[in-house]
Amino acid sequence: MIPSGEQLQQHARESAVKLQAVTHGRPFTAHLDVWKVHEKVFLIVTDDDPDLQIITVKADPHHGDALRRDFNSITMGRYFNKQHWISIGPGEGITTELIGDLVLDSYDLANPPHREQ
Repeated sequence: MIPSGEQLQQHARESAVKLQAVTHGRPFTAHLDVWKVHEKVFLIVTDDDPDLQIITVKADPHHGDALRRDFNSITMGRYFNKQHWISIGPGEGITTELIGDLVLDSYDLANPPHREQ
């Protein structure tokens, strides 16, 4: 079953809230629910258009290219650098598992492990 836009967004929020050191708010506009780790954005949930229920996440450029090629409802990021961000809407092949994985990948990209020197 393909999750609706509302379900997709809710699952992204539920995935993000489980992660460590995460904060969220609406620093840009009342219609963008922004999730951060250590002050770095990793998830945006768009609430400004009921017909465009999407999430936007950080993605490795090569992985983002592959996802856009494989899924019609994954596009270049709506708000940030088009090379490093993707937006996901409901559509064929989009599952809650994929959404959870993309949120976690984005979190990891925004919060790389600290290396001791």
